[in-house]
Amino acid sequence: MKFYQYPKCSSCRKAKKWLDANAIEVEAIHLVEETPDKETLKALWEKSGLPLKKFFNTSGGSYRALDLKNTYDDYSDDERLGLLADDGMLIKRPLLELEDSVLVGFKESVYEDALG
Repeated sequence: MKFYQYPKCSSCRKAKKWLDANAIEVEAIHLVEETPDKETLKALWEKSGLPLKKFFNTSGGSYRALDLKNTYDDYSDDERLGLLADDGMLIKRPLLELEDSVLVGFKESVYEDALG
């Protein structure tokens, strides 16, 4: 399992603590230092079955700086994936890639259901 995270993010720390407490080993990937490329992000998005907007960190500074609240619909999915690949801080975190799905963000109950 791959765990895409930003170590300073409180949600990422909570998710990692939960994974460690449940003895679940993951390959940790730093979202900012090792931002996934567009193809990887597309594969994660498709595997998740979620709307692409769920992959955006809508409360982050990068989202606000790009005024995506007002301009999101002006971009194609390909352009949106490019934005995510260009700035790891735009990506909602953490992302946990399982064999057949991707969990976006951290909710203990969702992790329990998927991994418990």
